[in-house]
Amino acid sequence: MKKLGLIGGIGPESTIPYYHDIVYGVQSKVGGNFFPNLTIESLNVFDVLGMCDRKEYEALVNYLMSAINNLKASGVDFIALTGNTPHIVFDELQERSSIPIISIIQATCDETKRRNISKVGLLGTIFTMDGEFFKKPFENNNIEVVIPNDEEKRFVNQKISQELELGIVKEETLSSFLKIVQRMKDENGIQAIVLGCTELPLLFKGVRTPVDCLDTMQIHIQTLINMIVG
Repeated sequence: MKKLGLIGGIGPESTIPYYHDIVYGVQSKVGGNFFPNLTIESLNVFDVLGMCDRKEYEALVNYLMSAINNLKASGVDFIALTGNTPHIVFDELQERSSIPIISIIQATCDETKRRNISKVGLLGTIFTMDGEFFKKPFENNNIEVVIPNDEEKRFVNQKISQELELGIVKEETLSSFLKIVQRMKDENGIQAIVLGCTELPLLFKGVRTPVDCLDTMQIHIQTLINMIVG
């Protein structure tokens, strides 16, 4: 059984289901009175978003590497970031880390391929929607990634940072997000929508979407469970 290290707090609302779903997911596979040993290093999501906004990527790498080194000291076998946006520096982190880091983006790309989906819409922070770091693995596998228009991107980013990161879920926000997904289906022909922020499941939980939903958090969690169990 391998030990997982989670970099949490990016944000807190997603760290909770990561912990809950992983420990109970492993228990369901192993059975009996068992929960896995894991370590969480909690950071400040607003520090991460601030560094991204200022394009202080070297500072972001150093900030995350401090957490990685603390997890290494706790004896973990592999590490995962509980947020999509920090993957903007994933390649740099993986290069510096002596412990494997499991990418939420690669896990989602693999699941998209498994479902034979060739065109997806992407919702997330402005950094995730505008950045190439999320799109690149998909495009390398001939999967087209469509993002909302500029007005929609600003709206989505605002609602993530001002509501979802704080655990605030509003019905009117969900209604607006669903309209964006419907428009992308009608105008762009997307086959699925990628929830490219680990707080978005708060909003979409139990909701029927106009197209298939690719929940990056749950896909990542299942990948991590399988790696823990081996």
